[in-house]
Amino acid sequence: MLGDAEYARDVAGLKQADSTEFDPQAPYRVIYKLRELLGVDEMGGTMRLGAWPCKLEPGSFAHKAYGKLEISERHRHRYEFNREHEKTLVDAGLKITGRTPDENYVEIVEAPEHPWFLGCQFHPEFKSKPLEPHPLFAAFIGAALQHKKERSKPSAAGVGVAAAAETPARAPVLRAAPQATA
Repeated sequence: MLGDAEYARDVAGLKQADSTEFDPQAPYRVIYKLRELLGVDEMGGTMRLGAWPCKLEPGSFAHKAYGKLEISERHRHRYEFNREHEKTLVDAGLKITGRTPDENYVEIVEAPEHPWFLGCQFHPEFKSKPLEPHPLFAAFIGAALQHKKERSKPSAAGVGVAAAAETPARAPVLRAAPQATA
């Protein structure tokens, strides 16, 4: 979730925040290796693999995209959200809207003041097909279309397009075509 490090730098004021993947010596390690979270040494396989359950916050972008409060998504990574910085980021407005049921892992973060900012720890592309897009991809495209529509509307007060875009509305979720069941 590279967006977390960017949010930490640009919104939360942690100017040297980064992922240890890019800067192992970063003073604010917002994203770090799973082995550090688990407290294990360099030896052995330390990746989070396979399907993991995730509980969603009611009313979040993710909840609206999926239409349910618990999902299962596929993982294949060795970097995780560093919970040491959770309070700082949440106090700066970042919302943690998806967690594993045991609450050990952060799965989804959102910036609710943004028209559609969502970072996820899993790989939605693993469950996406050209004619059956993953719910997050469909929601993102729906938000982009809504943003374009809002920007192209003339303002009722005669104010420019830029002023209308300053107060973004939450974009609707684009629903994919119904899936065939076998």
